[in-house]
Amino acid sequence: MSPQIRSLWALCLIFMFARWCDGSCAEVDSMTEAVAGQDFLLGCISCKKREEVGASATVDWHFKPAGEDEFFHIFHYEYPTSTITHGDFESRLEWGGTERTADLQIGAIYIRNVTFNDTGTYMCTFERTLYLHVTNEHVTIRKTVELTVVAEANRELTSVISEIMMYVVIVVLQLWLIGVLIYCYKKIYAENEAREARKALRAKNKLIDSKDTRDGVHLE
Repeated sequence: MSPQIRSLWALCLIFMFARWCDGSCAEVDSMTEAVAGQDFLLGCISCKKREEVGASATVDWHFKPAGEDEFFHIFHYEYPTSTITHGDFESRLEWGGTERTADLQIGAIYIRNVTFNDTGTYMCTFERTLYLHVTNEHVTIRKTVELTVVAEANRELTSVISEIMMYVVIVVLQLWLIGVLIYCYKKIYAENEAREARKALRAKNKLIDSKDTRDGVHLE
């Protein structure tokens, strides 16, 4: 395979995977219904507006049981250490957010072995420091999750629609991949044909030049 064709294949592969490997952040809301006796992921995402800016953050979770008026502190995370700060959640909370960096954007936590007493309002707080050129900037972001604990999972219409949309997206991505592969194949085929045509033309020109030379010598 010629270097030109190898380069074209590489460009096609980069084009295909660049969109898949997009590191952009999306703020997706947490699920709000947990099943008693199972584990549950409390979601909390806070995206930086500018990815190129360095930052660090801590995450705190507070809980207000159903029917009560005040929140109490249940969890603190500061890379790389997590701390459960309330006895009711002892050994039942586990960090499920950003790992291997202090630049936290996902502040999710797992609740292990959910009980009906876990029903209530959860508040996730990001304390983020942005390292700017002139001075550092401190930002506080708070998000709440209203959690309901049920005995059995309810298959809501939204979950059904989400599942259908997931399969639709998968099919669309597969069709898009096929289209990209066809496009790359056509480009490579055209490049190969053009290269072969140039080689044939050069060979033909050499043959003509050689014939003209022999004819000239013969005429003399």
